[in-house]
Amino acid sequence: MAVTPGDMPHKSILIVDDEALVRRTARSLLSEFVDSCHEAENGQQALEQVKKLKPDLVLLDISMPVMNGLQAAYEIRRLAPSTKIIFFTVDGSGDARMAAHALGVAAFVTKSEGPELIQTVKRLLA
Repeated sequence: MAVTPGDMPHKSILIVDDEALVRRTARSLLSEFVDSCHEAENGQQALEQVKKLKPDLVLLDISMPVMNGLQAAYEIRRLAPSTKIIFFTVDGSGDARMAAHALGVAAFVTKSEGPELIQTVKRLLA
């Protein structure tokens, strides 16, 4: 059964990536499925946004300046345990996936799997 925007309760998402193009692309793909879509360009900004906005879901790159996604995920888990995290990254290695699992990340999607991202977001926000 397909989930349409009207079927989903009010939800917010935070997209965290140091590449503006990635943030804009993810936002355009996901904005129809959420009520509010926010952005941050590094882990430190993500923590500030999580404290302020309390998003339902954080789409998080691993490799970023200032604070990487692994550090940010750890802090987000501590600050907002009910916020779901999806690692959305180029690095699909086993080490990255093990780190995601250890941090309690809800899902792991590589940037080459765009359609999978949409389905994963829908599933986690349903």
